Amino acid sequence: MAKNKLAKFAEMDTLPNVFQPKHMDILHNDYRFKGLWHQEIFHNDHPLVLEIGCGKGEYAVELGKLYPEKNFIGLDIKGARMWKGAKTALEAGLGNVAFIRMYAEMLASVFAPGEVSEIWITFPDPQMAKARKRLTGTRFLTLYQKILSSDAIIHLKTDSPFLYTYTKELICLNQLPMFVNTDNLYGSEIDDKILSIKTFYEKQWLSRGKQIKYIRFSLGNTQTLAEPEVEIERDDYHSETRYMVNPNK
Repeated sequence: MAKNKLAKFAEMDTLPNVFQPKHMDILHNDYRFKGLWHQEIFHNDHPLVLEIGCGKGEYAVELGKLYPEKNFIGLDIKGARMWKGAKTALEAGLGNVAFIRMYAEMLASVFAPGEVSEIWITFPDPQMAKARKRLTGTRFLTLYQKILSSDAIIHLKTDSPFLYTYTKELICLNQLPMFVNTDNLYGSEIDDKILSIKTFYEKQWLSRGKQIKYIRFSLGNTQTLAEPEVEIERDDYHSETRYMVNPNK
C-alpha cells in the first residue's frame, strides 16, 4: 500500500493537469497562475468551477464531461486520492478538467477576485465539533467571497443531517439567496442532470438508507457573515467512519 501511494505521488509530479503549489510558497505570496487560469491553463474564457474537497475527483471529471463549455478544478490536499481523477481526466481527453493539491485556506493566494464562477462542496466532513473547519461555515464562506464572481453559485451535497441543518440555518440567518433546498434529493421532484452524478461514497450511503441533502445558494452582496447560534442534533454516525467503507476502491 505504501509503495503504491508513493508511486502515485511520483506520477502526480508528471501529470500536466495537476498543480501542486508548495504551502510555504503561497503562504505569503501569490501563486504564479493566480488570475491566469483561463489564459495559461485552459486557454479560453469559459466559467471556472471549483470543487473543494474533491477526493478522487469523480465530480470534477463527470462535470467536465457534462459541461464542456465550463472549466473545472478539483481541489484537495490528499494527493493519492486525487491521482485517480487526474488520470481519468487525461485518459478521457478532458482538457477542461484540472486538479490542484493544496489547503482550501490558501484559496486567495491561488485565485484572483472574481476568477471563480461556481463552487461545489461534495460530501465534506461535517466537522460537528469545530465550526471553523466546516466548509460551509463563516470562515470558509468569507474566503470564498474573495475569489467568487458577484453572481456565483455554491452547491452543497451532503449525507450529513448536521451539516445540512447547520448550512440552512446559516443561510437563513444571513438572508443569503437560496435557490434549491431539499433534505431528500432523490426523493424530490428535482430534475437536473447536474445532480445525476453519484460518487462512490454517495452510492454507499444511499445503499445504507441515508438520504442525500442538497442546497444551492449564493453569497449575494453580504459582506459580513454571522454564525447561527442554535443547537443542532448530532449525526447518528461518526464523521471519522464516514469514509471508511471500502476506502481502497
